[in-house]
Amino acid sequence: MNFMKNTQSGCSFRKGKVRPVIALSIAMAFAACSSDTIESTAAENEKFAIPLESYAPAFLKKGDKIALLSPSYTTPDSNIQKTADVIREWGFEPVIGKNVDKLDAGKFAGTVEERASDFRAALKDTSIKAILCNRGGYGTIQLVDLIDPKLIQENPKWVIGYSDITTLHAMQTKAGVTSIHGTMSSSIAKTGGDEDNSKLLRDLLKGDVPVYKVPSHKYNQNGTAKGILVGGNMSTFVPLIGASDIDIFQNEGIILFMEEIGENLRNIDRMFYSIELHGVMENVKGVILGEFVDSGTDLDYESAEAMLSKYLKKYDIPVMCGFPAGHDDINLPIVMGAEVQMKVTDDGAMLAFDIGGTRKEVDTEKLTPKEALSKALLKMLAGKIFEIEE
Repeated sequence: MNFMKNTQSGCSFRKGKVRPVIALSIAMAFAACSSDTIESTAAENEKFAIPLESYAPAFLKKGDKIALLSPSYTTPDSNIQKTADVIREWGFEPVIGKNVDKLDAGKFAGTVEERASDFRAALKDTSIKAILCNRGGYGTIQLVDLIDPKLIQENPKWVIGYSDITTLHAMQTKAGVTSIHGTMSSSIAKTGGDEDNSKLLRDLLKGDVPVYKVPSHKYNQNGTAKGILVGGNMSTFVPLIGASDIDIFQNEGIILFMEEIGENLRNIDRMFYSIELHGVMENVKGVILGEFVDSGTDLDYESAEAMLSKYLKKYDIPVMCGFPAGHDDINLPIVMGAEVQMKVTDDGAMLAFDIGGTRKEVDTEKLTPKEALSKALLKMLAGKIFEIEE
């Protein structure tokens, strides 16, 4: 038999001619289904209307363990071992995931189940206080249905990474636990951890929370805002919008952070319009534009910031441009899921995180990378290219 089904209400109907005798009954049934659908939609909207709430895991102390995991693409073992040495220098104990040396489909660090099992094991291990991702690339979206949000909620730990790790940040925020958008093993190994990205991450894990002072930018929009920080790499988080089990972008009171690498302006334009069409901007209290690397010139704008700021002018919200986080040499740690305060004036901008700890002012204009990362490495981290020398 062939049926039409309203999946939300569970009402089913056979296709074909409708006899007059039963027309009224079917009409009443459709009305009931329609009523159920309206109530279901209203309930869904009400759920998204609730502001997000997250809390920070405990800061780390000497001797605490940090797991080194590869939830996306594979990473050379030499890089992981070099990062493990840096972790020891910081006073922590590295724990390397069981499956990080695996390879699947030529790029993934093991099958999706192997990668998920490493993540679950690290969450369950009470001696592990943080999870540092080895690299991004692609693959974390495959883990969404394999990680129980309650496991994250009941075992709060700092998850650290960027690029494709944006999905894990969304999972953490949805579960009510903050995480750190910041440098990963592949970068730490290249620099030996002897640059500001790594040092600020180390200090943040220990409880020295940065208050960032950011220089003025010609595409800024002045104003102040408070909200929960969400977002990350656009190519990674835009597909999550509308996925109810992980969608953190349609809750009230969010500060939206965006960065990208190797996408032309047309694709960035498309992704931003997708954000708008999903109604996300109705909930955004402020926008932070991070690094947009190798965005191309396929549209007549001087930069991605120029294009996005044009679109953001219609919103009465502050916009902070040029924040040094994302796929560039300076990639400062920021706390996703945290309540943040941002202030943008003619003289510059400020970003602060409400997660306890000791506040430390950081003037981003004075930060310079000790050893610049190659464009090839930056693109490799984003999954735009794969083959690269160690």
